Amino acid sequence: MVAFTAGTAAFAPHDHSRCAASILAHAEAAAEAAGVRLTPVRRRTLEILLEEHRALGAYEVLDRLAQEGFGNKPPVAYRALDFLVEHGFAHRIRRLNAFTACMHPGETHAPAFLICSQCGALAEAPAEAVREALDTAADRFGFTIERTNIEAVGLCPACRTAA
Repeated sequence: MVAFTAGTAAFAPHDHSRCAASILAHAEAAAEAAGVRLTPVRRRTLEILLEEHRALGAYEVLDRLAQEGFGNKPPVAYRALDFLVEHGFAHRIRRLNAFTACMHPGETHAPAFLICSQCGALAEAPAEAVREALDTAADRFGFTIERTNIEAVGLCPACRTAA
C-alpha cells in the first residue's frame, strides 16, 4: 500500500519525487509477485507516466522514449503502454485518449479519474461505492460488468481558486 494518499497528492503540493519513487517501487514489487518483467522500455515508460499527475498520449511517450534511444516506431510505446495497462501499472484515460500511471499498482481497486479541464491535472480517486452501484444496477438486467472507466471533468483546486 502506498504510504500516503496518492490520489489527493495530485492536486496538492507534495514531494513528487517521493510520490513517484514509492509508486514505482510498488509497481516493481507487484511485477515480481505476478511473475512479469518490467523490461527497460516498460520501466522507462512507467517512469515517464509518473513524472506528473496528468495523462500522456502514446505519441508523447513515444517521443520521450525515442529521445532516450528506445526506438521511434509507435509499437514501441503502444506495446509498453498495453503491458502496463494489462498488468495494472497504468490506466487508459479514454476521454483524453491518453495514459496515466496507476497510483495503486498491484492492488485491486475501482478508480475514478478526476480531470482538470483547464490545466490537465489528473487524480485517481477511489470509486468502490460507484462500482458497487453499477454492479447492482447491471445485476438487475442480468449483465456482468467486466470493466469500467469512470472519468469526471472539472476544475482542480488551483484552477478553481484562479477562476
